Amino acid sequence: MGGCARPKTPCNEDKGTGWVTLAAVSTSLQRRALESLAPVAGLLFELGTLFRNEGFELALVGGPVRDAFLRRTSPLADLDFTTSAHPEDIKRILGGWAENTWDTGIAFGTISASKDNRQIEITTYRSENYNADSRKPDVEFGTELAADLGRRDFTVNAMALTLPTLEFVDLFDGLNDLENKVLTTPFTATQSFSDDPLRMMRAARFASQLQFSIAPDVVTAMREMASRLEIVSSERIREELIKIVMSDHPRIGLTIMVETGLAEYVLPELPLLQLEEDEHHHHKDVYEHTLKVLEQAIDLETSHEPELPNDLILRLAALLHDIGKPKTRKFESDGRVSFHHHEVVGARMTRKRMKVLRFSNEQIEEVATLVELHLRFHGYGTGEWSDSAVRRYVRDAGAQLTRLHKLTRADSTTRNRRRAATLQAAYDSLEARIAQLQEQEELDAMRPDLDGSQIMEILGIGPGREVGEAYKFLMELRLDQGPQSPQSATQQLLQWWSERG
Repeated sequence: MGGCARPKTPCNEDKGTGWVTLAAVSTSLQRRALESLAPVAGLLFELGTLFRNEGFELALVGGPVRDAFLRRTSPLADLDFTTSAHPEDIKRILGGWAENTWDTGIAFGTISASKDNRQIEITTYRSENYNADSRKPDVEFGTELAADLGRRDFTVNAMALTLPTLEFVDLFDGLNDLENKVLTTPFTATQSFSDDPLRMMRAARFASQLQFSIAPDVVTAMREMASRLEIVSSERIREELIKIVMSDHPRIGLTIMVETGLAEYVLPELPLLQLEEDEHHHHKDVYEHTLKVLEQAIDLETSHEPELPNDLILRLAALLHDIGKPKTRKFESDGRVSFHHHEVVGARMTRKRMKVLRFSNEQIEEVATLVELHLRFHGYGTGEWSDSAVRRYVRDAGAQLTRLHKLTRADSTTRNRRRAATLQAAYDSLEARIAQLQEQEELDAMRPDLDGSQIMEILGIGPGREVGEAYKFLMELRLDQGPQSPQSATQQLLQWWSERG
């Protein structure tokens, strides 16, 4: 098929170069793409005809085209188009056709719409680049599809299908890179990453999502230009990090980020886990352990009941659970290495890092709670849990209890089969004890046996600090001894009040 030869140069001098009908693509790839696009074929023809009748070009571009050849059909719920029409013309054309339209991205030339339960984004041909110290790209509208494709991040995302004719446009040999499962850029990687430094993280993300390798020149540019991420907004960085973590193979992207230096500007706590081992090798490789825990947590999302498929909070907790170890590492006199209270330090570091990345307060607290509690299970010895210990475990975990079960199980990476089996049996025992007590005592709604009004009436006091202290005493009583009758709770409250003086 037609395409640009290396070194990469734009092929816009002749529409015949790199422009072919989809039917001209090799038979197996053509069949694969047509089968993948079949569910949206009617929509593509209809929309393409609308724009052609108004005198504008329209092309399906980027991920949907790439994924059609990869037979990844699920992304077809979101369709990306590029057009010669300007935003106001796009809005006008879509107005009588789409079910809903949004212009929140109009400053960047994008109009969004929904049709037949699919999200559609149509963007005017454009070019964009960052100034040396800018956090926002400068956007200029273009007039040619070739120039628009040339500004895209990677060749596999720089392919298009013109509509309604279904001409396949591959000006930068993206299909060849797709077949070879390699990520490379339409022009030089240095130019691409100068235009938008976030593309370096996108390389790590696509490597994770597609299990592609990254071309050597692209990796070199990532190492040399990693510091350019400093000009990118925290929100954009956060979204790419989430996509890496939520991929099927996050280890790939995270490893790329560490090896290229990108992690230093996104999640600097991660490369710091590459601790030098002590001479007696008395502690695990914390970095490798962390990646393994993340992988095991992903497996447990669906293999351990109740299921939590694609759970961002669990995955982030697994990734961050040991970030307090470098700060707490201590070489003991007997040659051992300790990390005392690393879970407490790690929870504090988690809150700080997630705040920098602009996660929501709710997400921050959920992940930090899991990090702080991930060792709690091991604080109860051999698994002989008292009722009081079980109640406190459930109370402290709160809404994160299911995730804590999965994280605690995932945190076992020992190669000693006997020890691993013992730990799993202990986890099973704890979960059974929790289930038993939940059935008996409704642990999920655990509260003192007397409320604030009853406390004030029994003690003959009004609202104030003493009521809160009495409530706390009764909660501790509930945790230690289980549910109390009103008479017993009253008697013990009066005794506490008397001893308090």
